Amino acid sequence: MRLAIAGARVVDWRGDRAGMSLVVDGARLADPGPDDPTVDASELTVLPGFIDVHTHGGGGFGLHTLDPDEIRCYAAWAPSTGCTAFLAGVVGIPAGLPLDELSAAAGAAGEPGPGAEILGIHLEGPFLNPSRRGAHDPSWLRMPSREAALRMIDAARGWLRIVTLAPELPNADAAMAAFVAAGVVVSIGHTDATYDETNAAIGRGARHATHCFNAMPPLLHRAPGPLGAVADASDVLGELIADGVHVQPPAMRALLRLLGVNRTVIVTDAQSGAGLDDPVMMFAGMPARVSGGVARLADGTIAGSVLTMDRALRNAVAMLGATLPEASAMLTANPARAAGAAGRKGLLAPGYDADLVVLDADLAPVATYCRGQLAFAATRWLDRLRAAGVEP
Repeated sequence: MRLAIAGARVVDWRGDRAGMSLVVDGARLADPGPDDPTVDASELTVLPGFIDVHTHGGGGFGLHTLDPDEIRCYAAWAPSTGCTAFLAGVVGIPAGLPLDELSAAAGAAGEPGPGAEILGIHLEGPFLNPSRRGAHDPSWLRMPSREAALRMIDAARGWLRIVTLAPELPNADAAMAAFVAAGVVVSIGHTDATYDETNAAIGRGARHATHCFNAMPPLLHRAPGPLGAVADASDVLGELIADGVHVQPPAMRALLRLLGVNRTVIVTDAQSGAGLDDPVMMFAGMPARVSGGVARLADGTIAGSVLTMDRALRNAVAMLGATLPEASAMLTANPARAAGAAGRKGLLAPGYDADLVVLDADLAPVATYCRGQLAFAATRWLDRLRAAGVEP
């Protein structure tokens, strides 16, 4: 069906336009027509749907799982946070490779249900440096090899989009070459690499950096490390966990100045407890407790986050001082590039996917459309639809 959303403040990376109309025509956005049913969106703001390229779950659902239906359940929950697309996060497993978990994620992506679109998989490991493992259990880690890389590529059945690895590990070159040849974006992360080692990895095709500042050496004046190399590389995107905990706001702002709006990708790195009240949850088999908005393992190690994408938007404005168009670039357009979906997502323009989030004055989601389907709606949006004679 067609639906015109009229009178809204419409924002994407191109700018901020008041009193605009958007037309949803099936799964795509379209030019306005004379007879479109119209819903009044005055006093509301519309952004492209958020895209999370680094998440492990939320709403009580984990993405590192053997059950494709659990991933589909997460996809149905995610639009309540304004998220319309994501990469399913898979990590390592004890004494092996996460082949079954990759297969489950590929199955969910290949046969999706309603809600946010599964754009593919972000494999965080198992080729991580033990000295920068963070919350990843040592038993999950493996030394890189081309053979192991090819096995995981095969298990993902064409759905592997990003792989995080430490490029300084022995044989990392061979594993990287296999991933790059398969069209997978190599992301530098959980690494102890020097500036020169990171530069070499970028020269071999790395084009992404996983949760900048976290699980990597700091940026020092005589040892610039991975961050210095990423800042120098104009074609490398860098993730930022925008919860104000993983990276303090002054450092968040410093990263934005280093990379610029067009290379910063805001992510949640969220765990299954995101969106729930102080839960106890499992991080790939290890219990983590959430207290004060922070998820920690029993030893106090931070285990991902409980950040949601709508909160990340509000933090981008409050903590980074970003304008809404700048925040839109970091939550929509840049992650679309990282996930290989830039030609159809991250922009509110005819021909693009009808992925959008309607926000109130506090930047809280009122409605979320995923490929033209209403996937989340507050009562006040349903009331506006009914007033327009549109059946929700």
